[in-house]
Amino acid sequence: MSIPTRRRIRPIGAAVAVTTAALILAGCGRPDDGGSADGDAGSVTDGPATGTIELWAAGAEAEELPTLFDDFIAENPDVEIDMTPIPEEEFVTKMTGAIAAGTVPDLVYVFAEHQPALFATEAFAPVPDGLVDEADFFESVWKTGEVDGVSYGVPWFTYARVFQYRADLAEAAGVGAPQDWDDLREFAQTLKDGGVAYPLAFYVVPFDEYTAAQFDTFAHQNGGGIINDDNTEWTINSPENVEALEFYGSLFADGFVSPDGPTSVDSVAYLTQDRIAGVLNGPWLRGWIKDANGEAWLDEHMAALVPPAGPDGERAASIGGGNWAVLEDADNADAAWKFVQYASTPETQLAWFEAMGNLPTVQVAWDEPAIADDEALDQVREAMEHGVSIPAVPTWNQVGKVLGEQIERVARGTATAQEALDAAQAEAESIGVGQ
Repeated sequence: MSIPTRRRIRPIGAAVAVTTAALILAGCGRPDDGGSADGDAGSVTDGPATGTIELWAAGAEAEELPTLFDDFIAENPDVEIDMTPIPEEEFVTKMTGAIAAGTVPDLVYVFAEHQPALFATEAFAPVPDGLVDEADFFESVWKTGEVDGVSYGVPWFTYARVFQYRADLAEAAGVGAPQDWDDLREFAQTLKDGGVAYPLAFYVVPFDEYTAAQFDTFAHQNGGGIINDDNTEWTINSPENVEALEFYGSLFADGFVSPDGPTSVDSVAYLTQDRIAGVLNGPWLRGWIKDANGEAWLDEHMAALVPPAGPDGERAASIGGGNWAVLEDADNADAAWKFVQYASTPETQLAWFEAMGNLPTVQVAWDEPAIADDEALDQVREAMEHGVSIPAVPTWNQVGKVLGEQIERVARGTATAQEALDAAQAEAESIGVGQ
């Protein structure tokens, strides 16, 4: 399942026509009248952007990006944008191949899941001083683009996974919105007693690095975490994490969650058919439900809240999104950074929200009524204040897959939490953090 499919919130409009590069990525060249080569990738000149920006974009977002180009070109009439859309599952491979071959684009946006591996190549330029104001962005989201305290990405869009549930079923059963783990268990038991086969749905199918990232939020809710603060050592089998996985696993053991699904995209049908009552998922789920059932059904049946807190009141929510990044060897870094600056204005981020449904990373944009008046998005915003991003190490996908597989053993009752996390810790230590 592609990541953009998970993120997309609503149908999107027709794209504005732009020049799209028809290049073979591993060996692409630049047009003779391309970038201006205005100094190194860390400098930005005064004045409008000029020359050609070669932009590589992945996933469903690439289909809609051209809707933003016209305004930028109107402000910078001597610039052109050549965009190469790339299937998301090929993006990391294409980028690392281009880096090795020295045929990189000027500008890319990098999904949070891709950043550790790509930023580890050291092929990306630090964000120039003064390009944007870090304080304008959500702190937790800004940090997703940092490596060793240096920012290599400027946040473009974001999300937080929140608890989305059938408020009508809960009200009919006489149970409130779950605020902590005890409430979550009560919510699940009450709805199960009322006839909902599996009241809760976690993102577990398949059990992989996404499952591991979700479990990491439970670990943080219990005062733990799967890697230490400076990303130098895996802490997968800490006592706090073992306790968190024991709770997580008990929800499967007691029949509140099925280890066989639903998948993320199947959640709409399961919620509609009363087969589940609550799910941890991103804000795009509301768009899917609206598309399938209509806005009235969404408003009458669904509600959202920050994921329930752990035993000591700790909150944590899985966050992600995408960051703009410029290559060190970019031919036209100057114009590329100016596009990033344009993309970071509240007006542009709101235009992207309207076009694609992806949520702004600039905080002031959330004051726009289209976002501010949506109670569910209020919960997403609050959840972002407790954001937990994936470990910023290049080996994350490998370690996350290992951890996801071990979590499956607990979910299916074939291993204890201690056994599973000890095994994951041992494999993670052999893999390392890649630094």
